Amino acid sequence: MALTAMLSGVFGTRHDRERKRVQPIVDEINEQYARLQTVSEEELRGQTEKFRALIRERTGDIEARIAELREQKRVTADPAAREEIDNELSGVDGRGGAESELRVAVAEVLDEILPEAFATVREAARRLLGTKLSVTGQEMEWNMVPYDVQLMGGIQLHQGRIAEMATGEGKTLVATLPLYLNALPGKGAHLITVNSYLARRDSEWMGHVYKYLGLTVGCIDDTEPGTMERRGAYECDITYGTNNEFGFDYLRDNMVQSLIVERGRSSARETPIGSRQRARCRRREGV
Repeated sequence: MALTAMLSGVFGTRHDRERKRVQPIVDEINEQYARLQTVSEEELRGQTEKFRALIRERTGDIEARIAELREQKRVTADPAAREEIDNELSGVDGRGGAESELRVAVAEVLDEILPEAFATVREAARRLLGTKLSVTGQEMEWNMVPYDVQLMGGIQLHQGRIAEMATGEGKTLVATLPLYLNALPGKGAHLITVNSYLARRDSEWMGHVYKYLGLTVGCIDDTEPGTMERRGAYECDITYGTNNEFGFDYLRDNMVQSLIVERGRSSARETPIGSRQRARCRRREGV
């Protein structure tokens, strides 16, 4: 214990080290936040399209190559040729190829725009202060703006780490930061919570900010499995739902794909019903 205390005194606790690591990013967010407070309403709302245009510029060539390969696979009947196209698309192990290049390119640009994107969400929240909204049938007043410690939580989530927060420390608001950022590529972002009430409440509550910035928000728990309404929820930029609903949609999709392959071997297409993407709390990748 004495040695641990001595080392912590010299090098700081793990929390201290992590805070120092992300502090420069927080400082950059605050610089962007100060700048955005001076821009017009139209310019602030236009941030989303500005970010998306940059992402398209950086990833457009890879996206076009992937689309071309998928079309080639669709019209190719020869199994060996299809396997060769698959390898070019996703690598021999399913984690490489052009799709991996796209993931890397998207991740790089998202890391680059993170400070300005987080600052955009923060400024949107500030401008919405005092506005009214309806959440699960109850009128509420928007009264939240992310603090620096919540910015740190958002950074950790975006970087694939776990951000532990106590009740009342603002987990719901923290999630808006990485969700907004990761929804920008247009592949959608999922937030998984533990019960239907929270999924519905948070999609409506935090949707106040997303919609202000031009994003669409859906909640799969408001829909029935296999319906067009559920597909519509998945097609939104940001989708809220419970672990049960996401998980069973994933299983249903894979069962349908297996049945189509088994019963219609002459058909090369596998058309999932329900969710269009894997139900995971991260960016959805084009598949």
